[in-house]
Amino acid sequence: MSILLSRSSRSSSLLCKRVLQTKTTFTNITSTTTTNIMSPSILINTPVYDLKSFHTGPVIGGGLKRSAPKYNFEPAEPLVISDLNEHVLNAKYAVRGSIPMRAEELNVQMQKDPKSVPFDHIINANIGNPQQLNQKPLTFYREVLSLVQYPDLLESLEKEGASSKVYKPDAIRRARKLLNAIGGSVGAYSTSQGVFEIRQTVADFITKRDGGELAYPEDIFLTAGASAAVNYLLSTLCRGRETGVLIPIPQYPLYTATLALNNSNALPYYLEEKNGWSTNTQDIEKVVKKAIHDNVKPSVLVVINPGNPTGAVLSRESIEKIFEVASKYGIVVIADEVYQENIFGDVKFVSMKKVLREMQRNHPGQFDDVQLASLHSTSKGVSGECGQRGGYMELTGFRPEIRQVLLKLASISLCPVVTGQVLIDLMVSPPQPGDESYAQDQLERDTIHAELDKRASLLYKTFNSLEGIECQKPQGAMYLFPSIMMPFKAVQEAHRLEMTPDEFYCKELLEATGICTVPGSGFGQVTGTYHLRTTFLAPGEKWINDWANFHKKFYNKYRD
Repeated sequence: MSILLSRSSRSSSLLCKRVLQTKTTFTNITSTTTTNIMSPSILINTPVYDLKSFHTGPVIGGGLKRSAPKYNFEPAEPLVISDLNEHVLNAKYAVRGSIPMRAEELNVQMQKDPKSVPFDHIINANIGNPQQLNQKPLTFYREVLSLVQYPDLLESLEKEGASSKVYKPDAIRRARKLLNAIGGSVGAYSTSQGVFEIRQTVADFITKRDGGELAYPEDIFLTAGASAAVNYLLSTLCRGRETGVLIPIPQYPLYTATLALNNSNALPYYLEEKNGWSTNTQDIEKVVKKAIHDNVKPSVLVVINPGNPTGAVLSRESIEKIFEVASKYGIVVIADEVYQENIFGDVKFVSMKKVLREMQRNHPGQFDDVQLASLHSTSKGVSGECGQRGGYMELTGFRPEIRQVLLKLASISLCPVVTGQVLIDLMVSPPQPGDESYAQDQLERDTIHAELDKRASLLYKTFNSLEGIECQKPQGAMYLFPSIMMPFKAVQEAHRLEMTPDEFYCKELLEATGICTVPGSGFGQVTGTYHLRTTFLAPGEKWINDWANFHKKFYNKYRD
Protein backbone atom coordinates (compact mmCIF):
# COMPACT_ATOMS: atom_id res chain seq x y z
CA MET A 1 0.00 0.00 0.00
CA SER A 2 1.36 3.40 -0.87
CA ILE A 3 1.60 5.80 2.05
CA LEU A 4 1.14 9.54 1.76
CA LEU A 5 1.85 11.99 4.56
CA SER A 6 -1.13 14.18 5.38
CA ARG A 7 1.08 17.27 5.84
CA SER A 8 2.72 19.45 3.22
CA SER A 9 6.50 19.42 2.82
CA ARG A 10 6.54 22.68 4.73
CA SER A 11 4.64 21.09 7.64
CA SER A 12 7.00 18.14 7.67
CA SER A 13 9.97 20.48 7.89
CA LEU A 14 8.35 22.29 10.78
CA LEU A 15 7.74 18.99 12.54
CA CYS A 16 11.39 17.94 12.15
CA LYS A 17 12.44 21.33 13.52
CA ARG A 18 10.17 20.92 16.56
CA VAL A 19 11.46 17.39 17.22
CA LEU A 20 15.02 18.75 17.24
CA GLN A 21 13.93 21.56 19.56
CA THR A 22 12.23 19.02 21.81
CA LYS A 23 15.38 16.92 22.13
CA THR A 24 17.36 20.01 23.12
CA THR A 25 14.68 21.23 25.54
CA PHE A 26 14.25 17.80 27.15
CA THR A 27 18.00 17.48 27.61
CA ASN A 28 18.04 20.87 29.33
CA ILE A 29 15.16 19.90 31.60
CA THR A 30 16.64 16.58 32.70
CA SER A 31 20.09 18.05 33.25
CA THR A 32 18.82 20.70 35.68
CA THR A 33 16.32 18.76 37.78
CA THR A 34 18.57 18.13 40.72
CA THR A 35 18.70 20.80 43.41
CA ASN A 36 21.51 21.20 45.88
CA ILE A 37 19.12 19.90 48.51
CA MET A 38 18.33 16.57 46.85
CA SER A 39 20.99 13.91 46.48
CA PRO A 40 21.76 13.58 42.73
CA SER A 41 22.02 9.79 42.99
CA ILE A 42 18.27 9.53 43.57
CA LEU A 43 17.14 11.22 40.37
CA ILE A 44 17.78 8.59 37.72
CA ASN A 45 15.98 6.65 35.00
CA THR A 46 15.44 9.37 32.41
CA PRO A 47 12.58 8.08 30.24
CA VAL A 48 13.40 7.09 26.69
CA TYR A 49 11.09 8.38 23.99
CA ASP A 50 11.07 6.61 20.63
CA LEU A 51 10.22 9.44 18.26
CA LYS A 52 9.79 6.96 15.39
CA SER A 53 6.71 5.58 17.10
CA PHE A 54 4.96 8.96 17.22
CA HIS A 55 1.98 9.11 14.85
CA THR A 56 1.69 12.68 13.58
CA GLY A 57 -1.30 12.50 11.29
CA PRO A 58 -3.68 10.28 9.37
CA VAL A 59 -2.36 7.75 6.90
CA ILE A 60 -3.94 7.90 3.46
CA GLY A 61 -3.66 5.01 1.05
CA GLY A 62 -5.49 2.16 -0.61
CA GLY A 63 -6.74 4.29 -3.49
CA LEU A 64 -8.36 7.00 -1.34
CA LYS A 65 -8.40 10.40 -3.00
CA ARG A 66 -7.60 13.61 -1.19
CA SER A 67 -10.63 15.90 -1.11
CA ALA A 68 -10.39 19.54 -2.08
CA PRO A 69 -9.30 21.86 0.78
CA LYS A 70 -12.28 23.09 2.83
CA TYR A 71 -10.44 25.24 5.35
CA ASN A 72 -8.24 28.29 5.01
CA PHE A 73 -5.91 27.69 8.02
CA GLU A 74 -2.69 25.78 8.52
CA PRO A 75 -3.25 22.84 10.95
CA ALA A 76 -1.36 23.11 14.23
CA GLU A 77 1.34 20.64 15.13
CA PRO A 78 0.79 17.97 17.84
CA LEU A 79 2.30 18.35 21.31
CA VAL A 80 6.00 17.84 21.88
CA ILE A 81 7.86 17.19 25.12
CA SER A 82 8.62 20.86 25.72
CA ASP A 83 4.86 21.55 25.88
CA LEU A 84 4.43 19.30 28.92
CA ASN A 85 4.52 19.99 32.66
CA GLU A 86 8.22 20.00 33.53
CA HIS A 87 7.49 18.69 37.04
CA VAL A 88 6.00 15.53 35.52
CA LEU A 89 9.08 15.15 33.34
CA ASN A 90 11.30 15.56 36.40
CA ALA A 91 9.59 12.77 38.37
CA LYS A 92 11.47 9.45 38.45
CA TYR A 93 10.35 6.04 39.72
CA ALA A 94 13.21 3.56 39.80
CA VAL A 95 11.05 0.55 40.74
CA ARG A 96 9.74 0.63 37.17
CA GLY A 97 12.86 2.24 35.68
CA SER A 98 15.49 1.17 33.17
CA ILE A 99 16.14 -2.35 34.51
CA PRO A 100 12.44 -3.38 34.62
CA MET A 101 12.03 -1.84 31.16
CA ARG A 102 14.90 -4.03 29.93
CA ALA A 103 13.20 -7.01 31.57
CA GLU A 104 10.07 -6.30 29.55
CA GLU A 105 12.13 -6.21 26.36
CA LEU A 106 13.72 -9.55 27.23
CA ASN A 107 10.32 -11.02 28.01
CA VAL A 108 9.04 -10.08 24.55
CA GLN A 109 12.24 -11.39 22.97
CA MET A 110 11.86 -14.67 24.88
CA GLN A 111 8.30 -15.10 23.63
CA LYS A 112 9.49 -14.77 20.03
CA ASP A 113 12.65 -16.84 20.42
CA PRO A 114 12.97 -18.78 23.71
CA LYS A 115 16.52 -19.90 22.89
CA SER A 116 17.80 -16.34 22.50
CA VAL A 117 18.25 -15.88 26.28
CA PRO A 118 19.96 -18.15 28.84
CA PHE A 119 16.86 -18.47 31.08
CA ASP A 120 13.23 -19.50 30.66
CA HIS A 121 11.42 -16.75 32.57
CA ILE A 122 11.82 -13.35 34.22
CA ILE A 123 11.90 -13.26 38.02
CA ASN A 124 10.39 -9.91 38.98
CA ALA A 125 12.30 -9.28 42.20
CA ASN A 126 12.19 -5.53 41.52
CA ILE A 127 8.80 -4.87 43.11
CA GLY A 128 6.82 -6.06 46.12
CA ASN A 129 4.09 -7.75 44.09
CA PRO A 130 3.49 -11.07 45.92
CA GLN A 131 0.79 -12.62 43.76
CA GLN A 132 2.79 -11.98 40.58
CA LEU A 133 5.30 -14.38 42.14
CA ASN A 134 2.71 -17.05 42.92
CA GLN A 135 1.73 -16.13 46.47
CA LYS A 136 -1.70 -17.69 46.89
CA PRO A 137 -4.59 -15.32 47.71
CA LEU A 138 -6.18 -15.95 51.08
CA THR A 139 -9.28 -18.10 50.56
CA PHE A 140 -11.47 -16.12 52.97
CA TYR A 141 -10.70 -12.89 51.11
CA ARG A 142 -11.65 -14.32 47.77
CA GLU A 143 -14.81 -16.00 49.01
CA VAL A 144 -16.12 -12.74 50.45
CA LEU A 145 -14.99 -10.69 47.44
CA SER A 146 -16.72 -13.00 44.99
CA LEU A 147 -19.97 -12.76 46.93
CA VAL A 148 -20.02 -8.97 47.19
CA GLN A 149 -19.30 -8.87 43.46
CA TYR A 150 -22.20 -11.24 42.74
CA PRO A 151 -25.10 -10.50 45.13
CA ASP A 152 -27.43 -12.98 43.38
CA LEU A 153 -25.06 -15.79 44.29
CA LEU A 154 -24.96 -14.54 47.86
CA GLU A 155 -28.75 -14.52 48.02
CA SER A 156 -28.88 -18.06 46.62
CA LEU A 157 -26.38 -19.31 49.20
CA GLU A 158 -28.31 -17.66 52.01
CA LYS A 159 -31.40 -19.60 50.91
CA GLU A 160 -29.43 -22.86 50.88
CA GLY A 161 -28.36 -22.34 54.47
CA ALA A 162 -25.32 -24.39 55.56
CA SER A 163 -25.45 -26.77 52.60
CA SER A 164 -22.85 -24.94 50.42
CA LYS A 165 -19.72 -26.99 49.75
CA VAL A 166 -17.75 -24.05 48.35
CA TYR A 167 -18.45 -21.11 50.67
CA LYS A 168 -18.08 -21.26 54.42
CA PRO A 169 -20.91 -19.77 56.50
CA ASP A 170 -18.78 -17.00 58.03
CA ALA A 171 -17.76 -15.83 54.54
CA ILE A 172 -21.44 -15.66 53.60
CA ARG A 173 -22.25 -13.70 56.77
CA ARG A 174 -19.39 -11.26 56.26
CA ALA A 175 -20.35 -10.64 52.63
CA ARG A 176 -23.92 -9.80 53.63
CA LYS A 177 -22.75 -7.50 56.43
CA LEU A 178 -20.43 -5.65 54.07
CA LEU A 179 -22.99 -5.35 51.28
CA ASN A 180 -25.48 -3.89 53.71
CA ALA A 181 -22.90 -1.39 54.95
CA ILE A 182 -21.88 -0.44 51.41
CA GLY A 183 -25.45 0.08 50.30
CA GLY A 184 -26.14 -3.00 48.21
CA SER A 185 -23.57 -2.82 45.41
CA VAL A 186 -19.79 -2.46 45.12
CA GLY A 187 -20.47 -0.82 41.75
CA ALA A 188 -21.81 2.33 43.44
CA TYR A 189 -19.68 5.20 44.77
CA SER A 190 -19.15 5.27 48.51
CA THR A 191 -18.55 8.42 50.51
CA SER A 192 -15.20 10.02 49.70
CA GLN A 193 -13.72 9.17 53.10
CA GLY A 194 -14.84 5.55 52.72
CA VAL A 195 -17.69 3.40 54.08
CA PHE A 196 -18.26 4.37 57.72
CA GLU A 197 -18.73 0.81 59.01
CA ILE A 198 -15.41 -0.23 57.45
CA ARG A 199 -13.70 2.77 59.00
CA GLN A 200 -15.13 1.67 62.34
CA THR A 201 -13.62 -1.79 61.81
CA VAL A 202 -10.24 -0.17 61.08
CA ALA A 203 -10.51 1.95 64.24
CA ASP A 204 -11.27 -1.18 66.29
CA PHE A 205 -8.22 -2.90 64.80
CA ILE A 206 -5.93 0.02 65.65
CA THR A 207 -7.28 0.22 69.22
CA LYS A 208 -6.60 -3.49 69.74
CA ARG A 209 -3.18 -3.38 68.04
CA ASP A 210 -2.07 -0.46 70.21
CA GLY A 211 -3.08 -2.00 73.50
CA GLY A 212 -6.23 0.03 74.05
CA GLU A 213 -5.06 3.41 72.71
CA LEU A 214 -8.34 4.59 71.23
CA ALA A 215 -8.85 5.17 67.51
CA TYR A 216 -11.93 6.70 65.91
CA PRO A 217 -13.59 6.18 62.50
CA GLU A 218 -13.70 9.96 61.98
CA ASP A 219 -9.88 9.93 61.88
CA ILE A 220 -9.72 7.18 59.23
CA PHE A 221 -9.56 7.83 55.49
CA LEU A 222 -9.86 4.77 53.26
CA THR A 223 -7.65 5.18 50.19
CA ALA A 224 -6.71 3.49 46.93
CA GLY A 225 -3.59 1.93 48.44
CA ALA A 226 -1.15 3.79 50.69
CA SER A 227 0.24 5.59 47.60
CA ALA A 228 -2.98 7.60 47.27
CA ALA A 229 -2.65 8.68 50.90
CA VAL A 230 0.93 9.85 50.26
CA ASN A 231 -0.31 11.85 47.28
CA TYR A 232 -3.12 13.48 49.30
CA LEU A 233 -0.79 14.41 52.15
CA LEU A 234 2.11 15.79 50.12
CA SER A 235 -0.17 17.61 47.67
CA THR A 236 -1.78 19.35 50.65
CA LEU A 237 1.31 20.02 52.76
CA CYS A 238 3.77 21.09 50.03
CA ARG A 239 3.90 24.75 48.98
CA GLY A 240 6.43 24.60 46.18
CA ARG A 241 10.11 25.46 46.61
CA GLU A 242 9.59 26.95 50.08
CA THR A 243 8.67 23.50 51.45
CA GLY A 244 11.05 20.73 52.46
CA VAL A 245 10.17 17.13 53.24
CA LEU A 246 12.60 14.96 55.20
CA ILE A 247 12.93 11.51 53.66
CA PRO A 248 15.08 8.59 54.77
CA ILE A 249 17.93 7.54 52.50
CA PRO A 250 17.59 4.92 51.17
CA GLN A 251 13.90 5.62 50.56
CA TYR A 252 10.94 4.41 48.56
CA PRO A 253 11.00 6.39 45.25
CA LEU A 254 7.28 7.23 45.57
CA TYR A 255 8.27 10.08 47.89
CA THR A 256 10.84 11.79 45.65
CA ALA A 257 8.55 11.33 42.64
CA THR A 258 5.60 12.94 44.46
CA LEU A 259 7.82 15.79 45.68
CA ALA A 260 8.96 16.38 42.09
CA LEU A 261 5.33 16.60 40.98
CA ASN A 262 4.71 19.18 43.71
CA ASN A 263 7.95 21.08 42.93
CA SER A 264 9.09 20.77 46.55
CA ASN A 265 12.43 19.94 48.15
CA ALA A 266 13.50 16.54 49.39
CA LEU A 267 15.60 16.85 52.54
CA PRO A 268 17.47 13.54 52.82
CA TYR A 269 18.47 12.10 56.17
CA TYR A 270 20.76 9.10 55.92
CA LEU A 271 20.08 5.82 57.75
CA GLU A 272 23.10 4.17 59.37
CA GLU A 273 23.82 0.95 57.50
CA LYS A 274 26.43 -0.36 59.95
CA ASN A 275 23.86 -0.03 62.77
CA GLY A 276 21.16 -2.03 61.02
CA TRP A 277 19.87 0.95 59.01
CA SER A 278 18.92 2.81 62.20
CA THR A 279 17.99 6.49 62.41
CA ASN A 280 20.24 9.17 63.88
CA THR A 281 18.10 12.00 65.21
CA GLN A 282 21.13 14.25 65.65
CA ASP A 283 21.67 14.05 61.90
CA ILE A 284 17.95 14.63 61.33
CA GLU A 285 18.07 17.81 63.41
CA LYS A 286 21.11 19.00 61.46
CA VAL A 287 19.12 18.59 58.22
CA VAL A 288 16.24 20.57 59.75
CA LYS A 289 18.51 23.43 60.86
CA LYS A 290 20.27 23.61 57.51
CA ALA A 291 16.93 23.77 55.68
CA ILE A 292 15.77 26.63 57.90
CA HIS A 293 19.08 28.42 57.28
CA ASP A 294 18.47 27.99 53.51
CA ASN A 295 14.96 29.52 53.85
CA VAL A 296 13.26 26.16 53.25
CA LYS A 297 10.57 25.21 55.76
CA PRO A 298 10.91 21.57 56.90
CA SER A 299 7.20 20.75 56.97
CA VAL A 300 7.06 16.95 56.84
CA LEU A 301 9.20 14.04 58.07
CA VAL A 302 8.66 10.65 56.41
CA VAL A 303 9.33 7.47 58.41
CA ILE A 304 9.12 4.08 56.67
CA ASN A 305 8.76 1.38 59.33
CA PRO A 306 9.42 -1.46 58.67
CA GLY A 307 11.87 -0.07 56.17
CA ASN A 308 11.63 -0.14 52.40
CA PRO A 309 14.15 -0.97 50.96
CA THR A 310 16.18 -1.77 54.09
CA GLY A 311 13.94 -4.24 55.98
CA ALA A 312 14.85 -2.56 59.29
CA VAL A 313 12.36 -2.12 62.15
CA LEU A 314 12.58 0.97 64.37
CA SER A 315 12.90 0.62 68.12
CA ARG A 316 10.58 2.44 70.51
CA GLU A 317 13.50 4.68 71.53
CA SER A 318 14.16 5.71 67.92
CA ILE A 319 10.51 6.59 67.44
CA GLU A 320 10.47 8.68 70.61
CA LYS A 321 13.48 10.70 69.43
CA ILE A 322 11.79 11.34 66.07
CA PHE A 323 8.75 12.76 67.86
CA GLU A 324 11.03 15.00 69.92
CA VAL A 325 12.29 16.60 66.71
CA ALA A 326 8.77 16.81 65.27
CA SER A 327 7.40 18.50 68.37
CA LYS A 328 10.32 20.95 68.63
CA TYR A 329 10.06 22.17 65.03
CA GLY A 330 6.35 21.66 64.29
CA ILE A 331 6.94 19.01 61.63
CA VAL A 332 4.17 16.68 60.42
CA VAL A 333 5.17 13.00 60.62
CA ILE A 334 4.08 10.52 57.94
CA ALA A 335 4.41 6.96 59.25
CA ASP A 336 4.50 4.55 56.32
CA GLU A 337 3.69 1.30 58.15
CA VAL A 338 2.47 -0.88 55.28
CA TYR A 339 4.87 -3.73 56.20
CA GLN A 340 3.80 -3.98 59.85
CA GLU A 341 2.63 -7.56 59.33
CA ASN A 342 5.95 -8.59 57.74
CA ILE A 343 8.04 -9.06 60.90
CA PHE A 344 10.66 -11.80 61.34
CA GLY A 345 12.42 -13.39 64.29
CA ASP A 346 12.04 -11.89 67.76
CA VAL A 347 11.62 -8.32 66.52
CA LYS A 348 8.46 -6.49 67.61
CA PHE A 349 6.66 -3.85 65.59
CA VAL A 350 5.46 -0.83 67.59
CA SER A 351 3.26 1.68 65.80
CA MET A 352 4.18 5.35 65.91
CA LYS A 353 0.62 6.17 67.00
CA LYS A 354 1.01 4.00 70.11
CA VAL A 355 4.34 5.61 71.04
CA LEU A 356 2.95 9.11 70.49
CA ARG A 357 -0.05 8.47 72.75
CA GLU A 358 2.23 7.14 75.49
CA MET A 359 4.49 10.22 75.22
CA GLN A 360 1.47 12.52 75.38
CA ARG A 361 0.25 10.78 78.52
CA ASN A 362 3.67 10.73 80.19
CA HIS A 363 4.64 14.30 79.26
CA PRO A 364 1.45 16.43 79.40
CA GLY A 365 1.51 19.39 77.02
CA GLN A 366 4.88 18.54 75.45
CA PHE A 367 3.66 16.46 72.52
CA ASP A 368 -0.04 17.37 72.35
CA ASP A 369 0.33 19.28 69.07
CA VAL A 370 2.30 16.63 67.16
CA GLN A 371 0.56 15.80 63.88
CA LEU A 372 0.84 12.22 62.64
CA ALA A 373 -0.51 10.49 59.53
CA SER A 374 -0.23 6.68 59.71
CA LEU A 375 -0.55 4.57 56.54
CA HIS A 376 -1.40 0.92 55.90
CA SER A 377 -2.24 -1.18 52.84
CA THR A 378 -3.63 -4.53 51.67
CA SER A 379 -0.77 -4.82 49.16
CA LYS A 380 1.76 -6.19 51.64
CA GLY A 381 1.67 -8.41 54.74
CA VAL A 382 0.31 -11.85 53.90
CA SER A 383 -2.55 -10.30 51.90
CA GLY A 384 -0.49 -9.32 48.85
CA GLU A 385 -3.54 -7.84 47.13
CA CYS A 386 -1.56 -5.16 45.24
CA GLY A 387 -3.90 -4.88 42.27
CA GLN A 388 -7.03 -4.42 44.41
CA ARG A 389 -5.81 -1.02 45.73
CA GLY A 390 -6.92 -1.08 49.34
CA GLY A 391 -5.40 1.25 51.93
CA TYR A 392 -6.07 3.64 54.78
CA MET A 393 -4.56 6.56 56.64
CA GLU A 394 -5.26 7.59 60.22
CA LEU A 395 -4.88 11.27 61.10
CA THR A 396 -3.78 12.17 64.62
CA GLY A 397 -3.49 15.73 65.94
CA PHE A 398 -4.68 17.55 62.81
CA ARG A 399 -7.08 20.46 63.17
CA PRO A 400 -10.60 20.05 61.71
CA GLU A 401 -9.98 22.56 58.94
CA ILE A 402 -6.91 20.60 57.78
CA ARG A 403 -8.94 17.39 57.70
CA GLN A 404 -11.55 19.15 55.58
CA VAL A 405 -8.93 20.13 53.02
CA LEU A 406 -7.73 16.50 52.82
CA LEU A 407 -11.33 15.36 52.46
CA LYS A 408 -11.87 17.87 49.66
CA LEU A 409 -8.82 16.48 47.87
CA ALA A 410 -10.08 12.91 48.33
CA SER A 411 -13.51 13.91 47.00
CA ILE A 412 -11.98 14.98 43.69
CA SER A 413 -11.42 11.26 43.05
CA LEU A 414 -15.00 10.62 44.27
CA CYS A 415 -14.15 7.56 46.39
CA PRO A 416 -11.55 4.84 46.91
CA VAL A 417 -12.13 1.53 45.11
CA VAL A 418 -15.02 -0.10 46.97
CA THR A 419 -13.69 -3.66 46.66
CA GLY A 420 -10.40 -2.30 48.00
CA GLN A 421 -12.33 -1.02 51.00
CA VAL A 422 -13.82 -4.49 51.45
CA LEU A 423 -10.30 -5.96 51.51
CA ILE A 424 -9.25 -3.47 54.18
CA ASP A 425 -12.13 -4.72 56.31
CA LEU A 426 -11.01 -8.32 55.80
CA MET A 427 -7.36 -7.50 56.48
CA VAL A 428 -7.98 -5.77 59.81
CA SER A 429 -10.71 -8.20 60.90
CA PRO A 430 -9.82 -11.74 59.75
CA PRO A 431 -11.66 -14.88 60.90
CA GLN A 432 -11.51 -15.37 64.67
CA PRO A 433 -11.37 -18.56 66.79
CA GLY A 434 -14.73 -20.31 66.48
CA ASP A 435 -15.39 -19.01 62.95
CA GLU A 436 -15.73 -21.67 60.27
CA SER A 437 -12.86 -20.22 58.19
CA TYR A 438 -10.46 -19.69 61.09
CA ALA A 439 -8.39 -22.89 60.87
CA GLN A 440 -7.83 -22.66 57.10
CA ASP A 441 -7.14 -18.94 57.22
CA GLN A 442 -4.52 -19.34 59.97
CA LEU A 443 -2.85 -22.19 58.10
CA GLU A 444 -2.60 -20.09 54.92
CA ARG A 445 -1.25 -17.07 56.80
CA ASP A 446 1.32 -19.11 58.73
CA THR A 447 2.47 -20.86 55.54
CA ILE A 448 2.99 -17.60 53.65
CA HIS A 449 4.85 -15.99 56.56
CA ALA A 450 7.06 -19.03 57.12
CA GLU A 451 8.01 -19.21 53.44
CA LEU A 452 8.91 -15.51 53.38
CA ASP A 453 10.99 -15.89 56.54
CA LYS A 454 12.79 -18.93 55.11
CA ARG A 455 13.68 -17.26 51.81
CA ALA A 456 14.73 -14.02 53.53
CA SER A 457 17.12 -15.98 55.74
CA LEU A 458 18.52 -18.01 52.83
CA LEU A 459 19.09 -14.96 50.63
CA TYR A 460 20.69 -13.06 53.51
CA LYS A 461 23.08 -15.94 54.25
CA THR A 462 23.87 -16.36 50.54
CA PHE A 463 24.73 -12.68 50.11
CA ASN A 464 27.04 -12.65 53.12
CA SER A 465 28.82 -15.77 51.86
CA LEU A 466 29.75 -14.07 48.59
CA GLU A 467 32.89 -12.05 47.98
CA GLY A 468 32.25 -8.32 47.93
CA ILE A 469 28.70 -8.35 49.32
CA GLU A 470 27.56 -7.23 52.76
CA CYS A 471 23.93 -7.40 53.83
CA GLN A 472 22.09 -6.43 57.01
CA LYS A 473 19.87 -9.09 58.56
CA PRO A 474 16.24 -8.53 57.53
CA GLN A 475 13.89 -7.71 60.41
CA GLY A 476 10.78 -6.95 58.39
CA ALA A 477 9.21 -5.95 55.06
CA MET A 478 9.97 -8.09 51.98
CA TYR A 479 13.30 -6.75 50.70
CA LEU A 480 17.05 -6.96 51.13
CA PHE A 481 19.33 -4.04 50.30
CA PRO A 482 22.84 -5.53 50.03
CA SER A 483 25.96 -3.43 49.60
CA ILE A 484 28.18 -4.46 46.69
CA MET A 485 31.86 -3.56 46.64
CA MET A 486 32.21 -3.09 42.90
CA PRO A 487 35.59 -4.01 41.33
CA PHE A 488 37.31 -1.01 39.77
CA LYS A 489 37.20 -2.61 36.30
CA ALA A 490 33.42 -3.01 36.64
CA VAL A 491 33.09 0.64 37.65
CA GLN A 492 35.14 1.64 34.60
CA GLU A 493 32.96 -0.48 32.31
CA ALA A 494 29.81 1.05 33.78
CA HIS A 495 31.14 4.55 33.15
CA ARG A 496 32.05 3.60 29.58
CA LEU A 497 28.44 2.52 29.06
CA GLU A 498 27.19 5.71 30.74
CA MET A 499 25.54 3.77 33.55
CA THR A 500 25.87 3.89 37.31
CA PRO A 501 27.91 0.91 38.59
CA ASP A 502 24.95 -0.57 40.48
CA GLU A 503 22.74 -0.23 37.42
CA PHE A 504 25.42 -2.01 35.38
CA TYR A 505 25.49 -4.89 37.90
CA CYS A 506 21.69 -5.19 37.83
CA LYS A 507 21.64 -5.20 34.03
CA GLU A 508 24.32 -7.91 33.87
CA LEU A 509 22.42 -9.95 36.47
CA LEU A 510 19.17 -9.62 34.53
CA GLU A 511 20.65 -10.58 31.17
CA ALA A 512 22.47 -13.59 32.62
CA THR A 513 19.79 -15.01 34.94
CA GLY A 514 16.45 -13.29 34.27
CA ILE A 515 16.45 -11.86 37.82
CA CYS A 516 15.10 -8.29 37.74
CA THR A 517 16.20 -6.01 40.60
CA VAL A 518 16.48 -2.25 41.24
CA PRO A 519 19.79 -0.33 41.50
CA GLY A 520 20.43 1.27 44.85
CA SER A 521 20.89 4.64 43.15
CA GLY A 522 17.12 4.65 42.61
CA PHE A 523 16.59 4.71 46.38
CA GLY A 524 19.54 6.87 47.37
CA GLN A 525 22.80 5.80 48.95
CA VAL A 526 25.95 7.27 50.45
CA THR A 527 28.23 8.54 47.69
CA GLY A 528 30.79 5.92 46.70
CA THR A 529 28.67 2.98 47.86
CA TYR A 530 26.64 0.68 45.63
CA HIS A 531 23.54 -1.30 46.52
CA LEU A 532 20.54 -2.97 44.96
CA ARG A 533 17.08 -3.85 46.19
CA THR A 534 15.62 -7.29 45.77
CA THR A 535 12.49 -8.90 47.12
CA PHE A 536 12.56 -12.43 48.53
CA LEU A 537 9.08 -13.19 47.20
CA ALA A 538 10.05 -15.51 44.34
CA PRO A 539 9.39 -19.16 45.25
CA GLY A 540 12.06 -21.84 45.37
CA GLU A 541 15.82 -21.69 45.82
CA LYS A 542 17.11 -22.12 42.27
CA TRP A 543 17.06 -18.41 41.50
CA ILE A 544 19.11 -17.71 44.63
CA ASN A 545 21.70 -20.29 43.55
CA ASP A 546 21.70 -18.81 40.03
CA TRP A 547 22.40 -15.39 41.51
CA ALA A 548 25.32 -16.72 43.56
CA ASN A 549 26.85 -18.36 40.47
CA PHE A 550 26.42 -15.16 38.46
CA HIS A 551 28.09 -13.07 41.14
CA LYS A 552 31.13 -15.33 41.27
CA LYS A 553 31.53 -15.11 37.49
CA PHE A 554 31.01 -11.35 37.55
CA TYR A 555 33.69 -10.88 40.18
CA ASN A 556 36.14 -13.12 38.36
CA LYS A 557 35.55 -11.26 35.11
CA TYR A 558 36.11 -7.80 36.60
CA ARG A 559 38.49 -8.68 39.40
CA ASP A 560 41.05 -5.93 40.09
